[in-house]
Amino acid sequence: MTKPQLLIDTDPGVDDALAILMAHAHADILGLSVAAGNVGLGHTVRNARTLVDLVGGRFPVFAGCPTPLVRMPQEDAAFVHGQDGFGDVGFGEPGAQATGETAALALIRLTHEHPDLTLIALAPLTNLALAVRIDPTLPQRVRRLVVMGGAVTGHGNTNIVPAEFNIGFDPEAAHVVFEAFPFFELVDWEATLRHAFDEAEFDGWLAMGDKRAQFFGQVFQTAREFNRKKERSGIIAADALAMAVAIDPSIVTRAEERHVAVELDGRLTRGATVVDWSRRLGKPANARIVLEVDHARFGEMVRKALGVSS
Repeated sequence: MTKPQLLIDTDPGVDDALAILMAHAHADILGLSVAAGNVGLGHTVRNARTLVDLVGGRFPVFAGCPTPLVRMPQEDAAFVHGQDGFGDVGFGEPGAQATGETAALALIRLTHEHPDLTLIALAPLTNLALAVRIDPTLPQRVRRLVVMGGAVTGHGNTNIVPAEFNIGFDPEAAHVVFEAFPFFELVDWEATLRHAFDEAEFDGWLAMGDKRAQFFGQVFQTAREFNRKKERSGIIAADALAMAVAIDPSIVTRAEERHVAVELDGRLTRGATVVDWSRRLGKPANARIVLEVDHARFGEMVRKALGVSS
């Protein structure tokens, strides 16, 4: 099978790291456009550069917007990912460098140079929102947009109870993107909980893998302890699940097409993804909501990303 061409918008972040390792193992990475989100932009750009070094990649890194479009977020996710976003392990300065091109402009340029690419959004949607405001024709050049974000029945993971982190960090950006793209694929937080891996099995993969597994085992400890304190069972690989869908759409075993919007004003619901499950609004479906994937195949993709021989 020909490797898909992926343009990855990301905010590394531990779970982003596993997703990018998957992309390197299974696809052709055209570039990493980097947003603020899990931690500040200085850290996320550095972490993207660290990943390029780790895999010996040649793909470029583009620094994006350091803040949301309109309102500053209440908090980032350093308490999950560590202050540096990579578990505060203390890696040395990476050799790979970010380019001088800003992320939004790189998104526009690369969609011109590689028509029909797959765009996978693992971060708050700030960079992509800026890009489509500058060039409203961008969605016409993207074969697939896969978004990791949202909580489609209101079981979010932020202090705004129904909101998921990526959408809640920059709701206005999500609104812009959801309005600009006629159709996209949504892998939400709740789906990632249903597709968590058994801890003992995952530890076995880390033990059998190569330097990529060693790296991920190091950076993952802070997030793993946080999830245990929250009584979340298993190894939650949120961005990796979205990446699996982006790499191989046939992995999806159940999905629903519905209209999805973002709440911008609610005192208790700002940043929530609102799904018209009963089709009451009469609006066309703009999202394919991924509900289930082939879990065994998902595991195979993660194992390869960690360097576990079959």
